[in-house]
Amino acid sequence: MCRSRCFRLFSLTFEKSPEDGQSPSPRLAGRVSAGAVRRPLMMRKYLAFDIETASTVDGDDWRSCRPLGITCAAALASDAKARPVLWHGMTEDGAPAERMSRREARHLVDDISAYAAQGYTLLTWNGAGFDFDVLAEEADAYPVCRILARDHVDMMFQVLCEKGFPIGIDNAAKAMGIAGKPEGMSGALAPTLWAEGDIQTVLDYVVQDVRMALQVAEQAEDARALRWVTRRGQTRTFDLPNGWLTVRQACALPEPDTSWMTTPLDRRAVTRWMTSDGEDQPQKQGQAFSG
Repeated sequence: MCRSRCFRLFSLTFEKSPEDGQSPSPRLAGRVSAGAVRRPLMMRKYLAFDIETASTVDGDDWRSCRPLGITCAAALASDAKARPVLWHGMTEDGAPAERMSRREARHLVDDISAYAAQGYTLLTWNGAGFDFDVLAEEADAYPVCRILARDHVDMMFQVLCEKGFPIGIDNAAKAMGIAGKPEGMSGALAPTLWAEGDIQTVLDYVVQDVRMALQVAEQAEDARALRWVTRRGQTRTFDLPNGWLTVRQACALPEPDTSWMTTPLDRRAVTRWMTSDGEDQPQKQGQAFSG
């Protein structure tokens, strides 16, 4: 396990499920359908990752509200499901800080990079358009964060690239029978709760986010399909014949037909910050969904 050099790194144990603590084995059950035998997918070693911000966001244009700051972050490895890892800044007195310092955010980047170097595939829901963008600014580490963002799996971004619209992870979890976000809690409330000193509630929330993301990723990849519940309560399916793609791979997918949409979200609005010719400074304009 990577260790932070500057701020406290927590490893928390929660109630175990039967698979906790076990390394994920390849999904070897090839299934026979009406016309063909499906080859098993090679399961990756995932590290689900998520951050919580220090500032609230009004509306969808979070970039106009930056810098947002980072209060805490969490990660959960697919081969260590009982041991989520938490990061947050520390005051001189050893208490949780209002937000991470730049140095602490850089150490977070170092830790996540170390996981990637060990063979983990970083996994997020909207990390390409939010988490890594915010982390790049807070750590002043655009070159590294661009690489991490391009080479990781952002499930929501893949849906956007193939379907032309994003979906919420809670809607996917509901359709797949996975425990979602705590009732009454959301990322929009996390900055206020942290500022009011309700640290544990926010830490529990971010841990549940990475646990949910990992469960959604593995269950969908095993079934080769992601299901979600629409606003009308209908269940829809998004096929994953080749499993999850990295952001770099998803960017190469053909553009979907969005002519029926009033205000479609362009995938380039999500990835513009990570282009190789981009300047190492935050974008202040352009809507994209927050985490």
